[in-house]
Parts: sequence; C-alpha cells; structure tokens
Amino acid sequence: MALTSLKVLSASILVFSKDVSIMDTVSEIFNKVRGEGRKFLLETEAKVVCMEYSIPVTKFKLAKNEAEAVKFAEEIGYPVVLKIVSPEVIHKSDVGGVIINLRNKKDVRNAYKKILGNVRKHKADAKIVGMLVQEMAPSSTEVIVGAIKDPQFGQALMFGLGGIFVEILKDVTFRIAPIKEEEAREMITEVKAYPLLKGYRNQPPADIDVIVKILLNTSKLVMDHQEIKELDLNPIMVYEKGAKTVDARIVLE
Repeated sequence: MALTSLKVLSASILVFSKDVSIMDTVSEIFNKVRGEGRKFLLETEAKVVCMEYSIPVTKFKLAKNEAEAVKFAEEIGYPVVLKIVSPEVIHKSDVGGVIINLRNKKDVRNAYKKILGNVRKHKADAKIVGMLVQEMAPSSTEVIVGAIKDPQFGQALMFGLGGIFVEILKDVTFRIAPIKEEEAREMITEVKAYPLLKGYRNQPPADIDVIVKILLNTSKLVMDHQEIKELDLNPIMVYEKGAKTVDARIVLE
C-alpha cells in the first residue's frame, strides 16, 4: 500500500476512534440518567454533553457546599451566576433557583443561602446535587438552537434569535437532521431578525461561522443519540468571535 494511502487510512481510523469515544462518553451519561429513573439531564450533564460535541459553553463548576461555591467563583472569575442543581427542579428561575451578577465572596455566600432557602420553600425534601457556579457571559446577540424528535420525521433542528424574537415573535426556522453546512447557513438567513446578526447600529456583527458550527454539531449529536427527545440551547451568546451557551437542556425519551 502506498505511503499516502496509509496516511489517509491512519487519519480515518483516528477520526473514527475519536467519534466512538465521544459517543461512548455521552452514552454513559444517558445510561446513568435513565438508571436513576430520570428523563431530564441536570444542567451540568447537559453541558458536558455539549462540550463532547464541541458546542461552546460558559465556564462552570459544580459546588457541593458554600465553601466550594466561593472557591470556584474565585477560580472562574467574577461576575458569576449561581444555579441550583436538582433533578426535582427543572425550571430553576420559577423557584428562585438562579441568582446572577455575583461580584464578590459575600455575594456568593448570600446567594448560596438564598437559593437553598428558595428551593426548600418550593419543595422541602428536594434532592439537591449541588450548586452550579458559572461565569456570567457578557451580553451580546442571543440565539437559540434546539432539536425535537418528531414521530414522523425524526430529529428536527430549530434555529432562531433569542429573547423576544422567540418568546413573542416566534421567529424560528426548522430543518430535518442531519443537515449540511449549506442548510445551516440557510437556516440562519431565513429568520426575520437576520439583519441583527450582521450588525445593527452599535451592535457588532455576530460570528456566523460559529453558529453554523453549533448547528452542525447539534445535528450530529441528535443523530448519534436518537434517544434525545428534546434539546434546547438558550440563550447562546454570540460575539464577533466565538459564542457561549448559557443554558442547556436535554430530555430523553
């Protein structure tokens, strides 16, 4: 066999091995979730899944106690966000399980106690895994990337701008997975608010290439793991260079 052919074969084997390793890691997470009788991934689990598929997320750590929360906040760098991590608290904001813009140790300690109190009021015996300490991503253009498994068509991807464009205007577009780069770019240009992504007044243009990459990687994720029933990355803060997924939600069948 020619040397060039051997190099191509070796490269193909490496890529295949990497893909198998990623799939195995994510499958282990999903098996653990199902083994605990859950359908919803904890946010920490969902973000690890995103990272495995090269979907950029905010820096985060899981704190088991108040001292760890302060330590991790110092390591990540202020300002930070604290979020409750519990399999019994799906909508964290509804129960006061999220506090943002914490700028020092005192803020973190107070927020830790307040969140625990809020959750206990909601459900006194709620199982609490810990507290997510997360960097507070600078504000920017917000987009949403999602997926839902349709009984007839299979995995369908969604893209739209975040904030009021999703909640009020329903400005989103869909494609059946898997998608290619051309389709990803079409999805981006189809939303009515697309001109905002190109830059508007004092708002800088968004990194379209990184949005395309997120869409393609999300497509691969839901195709590799057909047990995903719903996936929601919202908001994703998109900058002139790069992006950060602030919240991630994954539901299994």
